[in-house]
Amino acid sequence: MNLENPSQENLKFILDELAEMLNVVNRTIMDPEDYDLEKYEDIKFMYDMITQKGQLSASETQAFIDELRSVRKS
Repeated sequence: MNLENPSQENLKFILDELAEMLNVVNRTIMDPEDYDLEKYEDIKFMYDMITQKGQLSASETQAFIDELRSVRKS
């Protein structure tokens, strides 16, 4: 899958993967409908960082979840 191009399908894939990697319990914050494709690059950047880093500490996980909340639609 080529994640370089912003699309709803890619956004859904990235958010699903982030939910798994971050062990998100409340999956409603990961609904692709709540994110604008204009923020795709920001979300993909976070996905790439987490993928490269692997394991995250509890505080890092919380920071990423907070960052995701900040790019959600109002």
